[in-house]
Amino acid sequence: MATAGGMVFSRGQSPAGSSDKATIERRSSPAAEFLNRRIIDPSLPLGEVQAFLESRIPRVPDAKTAADWQKYAQELRSQIFGRVVFRGQAAAWRDAKTKVEWLDSIEGGPGYRIKKLRYEALPGLWIPALLYEPEKLSGKIPVILNVNGHDPNGKAASYKQIRCINQAKRGMLALNPEWFGMGQFSGQMSEHYRMNQLDLCGASGLAPFYLAMSRGLDLLLSLENADPERVAVTGLSGGGWQTIYISALDPRVKLCNPVAGYSSFLSRVRNLSDLGDPEQTPCDMATVADYTHLTALLAPRPALLTYNAKDDCCFASDHALPPLLAAASPIYKLFSQEGRLRSHVNYDPGTHNFERENREQLYRMLEDFFTTAKTDEDWREIPSESEVKTKEQLLVELPPENAGFHSLALDLMKSLPREAALPGDLVAAKKWQQSRRPELHQIVRTRNYTAHSERVGQEETNGVKATFWRVKLSGLWTVPVVELTRGEPKTTAILICEQGRTNATDQADRLLALGNRVLALDPFYFGESRIKSRDHLWALLVAAVGERPLGIQASQLTAIARWSQAEHQTGPVAVVAVGPRCSLSALIAAALEPHAIDGVELHGALGSLKEVIEQNWGANEKPEMFCFGLLEAFDIKQLVALAAPTPVVFPDASERVKRELADIQAWHKLFGVDYQPW
Repeated sequence: MATAGGMVFSRGQSPAGSSDKATIERRSSPAAEFLNRRIIDPSLPLGEVQAFLESRIPRVPDAKTAADWQKYAQELRSQIFGRVVFRGQAAAWRDAKTKVEWLDSIEGGPGYRIKKLRYEALPGLWIPALLYEPEKLSGKIPVILNVNGHDPNGKAASYKQIRCINQAKRGMLALNPEWFGMGQFSGQMSEHYRMNQLDLCGASGLAPFYLAMSRGLDLLLSLENADPERVAVTGLSGGGWQTIYISALDPRVKLCNPVAGYSSFLSRVRNLSDLGDPEQTPCDMATVADYTHLTALLAPRPALLTYNAKDDCCFASDHALPPLLAAASPIYKLFSQEGRLRSHVNYDPGTHNFERENREQLYRMLEDFFTTAKTDEDWREIPSESEVKTKEQLLVELPPENAGFHSLALDLMKSLPREAALPGDLVAAKKWQQSRRPELHQIVRTRNYTAHSERVGQEETNGVKATFWRVKLSGLWTVPVVELTRGEPKTTAILICEQGRTNATDQADRLLALGNRVLALDPFYFGESRIKSRDHLWALLVAAVGERPLGIQASQLTAIARWSQAEHQTGPVAVVAVGPRCSLSALIAAALEPHAIDGVELHGALGSLKEVIEQNWGANEKPEMFCFGLLEAFDIKQLVALAAPTPVVFPDASERVKRELADIQAWHKLFGVDYQPW
């Protein structure tokens, strides 16, 4: 069945001549009370996703010899690059030549100068940076890449300046680059969530982050006085994450000091403060490696893992540090280099910081491994507070049209989806569907869940009967379902709303008035099934372990549809979805399982997935819509075509919907279905 003009109709039946909407009786709504009834425990969605994730996070394997580990490490790095960092267009970005443009210099302080520069992370995306250079340069000297985290002051943060100044005064070349969204990059903390726009286009959103670091190393090592055997990376928070990522994957890094920047995925699942941003949970990373693996990949190079005892942000030392040391220590032992793996826990101030005490631990590490002539006092910080510059003094000119995540995605989407044309005859159309459904399944990672239901209550008010169900799917997910009936329904409609079923009363009343059995449910991430704390970050973790939130939602819908067929013996069901996110999961469910779903009605649906990028949404707003590679292969039009002969109706179709799907009615006629799509 499908719907048009507010009415339900069977597949292939024209809505022309159907009852006028105005004749549908409007009654008081006992459905509202039933839809508001809680069915599952509030803690269940979090508990289920934690168990789901923990079972899928990889562990560091045992290695018997250093040679065994080195072979494994080489293979692991290759897999991370190929399956996580450089997917799609990102592979071409990697192959571009590093470009550097030197600008003016400014006076630093006693013994050093500051050179302004910009370098290209990828074609069209320039990074502003500062090079702190000793005034007297002689021979080969250490070089340090100083990355940093979510500080709106960016490269002008005082603690970062002092760190770079001290390195220069110690005879080292210190690079201080800006980070996306910080400092000169507008200080927008949400900017990182737009990296997932690239994911939607099939290009790794992680790549710009990695390339910004790797090009920084290129730059440092191109300097005449750079010693390639003394290359270090350090940074706080998001800079700590950058430090572990580049240091683990790039053997050019000879020493690293990540500060309060990361923890194992297993630690994050149980410590909600650690969940991390999109770059920390890139799509499919945990199908290859956890951060325990990255820490072990540092061996046998010197590494100082710094954490804070009272961290008020994330990655507190008591839970974050021990699993990392436990994973890496045996690998360092294989190389007989246990002394090169060090850790430090900061108690003063103990909060999220890279202040003096933490900085001095870095200086001590640099002195121990990069300096031959030293004294016990060499690691003490050289007072430099009076030399800290203002943001304005450190401003580096950028091209007026500098690229970013959003502009890169806008450019990529122009040629998407690939192979967008639809066949013009029935035989070719069916072959097209047969070849494309497996591709869609692989992209959204749908699963064939089995349903086991538990009736947990039943009530009746004013002729409306409500049955409350907990439907367990393959032992993984519990979906709360409110079944509403009035009289003897002949058809069934699943009702989902991205604001939760409690906000779907009007639709439930309408469907009841049309004679439907209504199954109002909250699939993964919506309504009762929504995780209340930092919900979008859980969706990112689900994608990191190789699943897709969109695929989970679609799989839950098809499982409930099959369950309804078996439970109620009324044949296939219609799906009514309210909101663009729910509409997308409903459409994918229909495209992949037309035998269980006989019609789809989409309220507030997008006309094109390109709208996600055009409206500059981030993964913190609509996380499941950033399914990796979906737009590369399918847009809304192709998904609607894939669902045929299931009719897909857009009752409140926007002009974009009508324009993008102008010929969809003709496509369905190939399958013998004549209906009005809006």
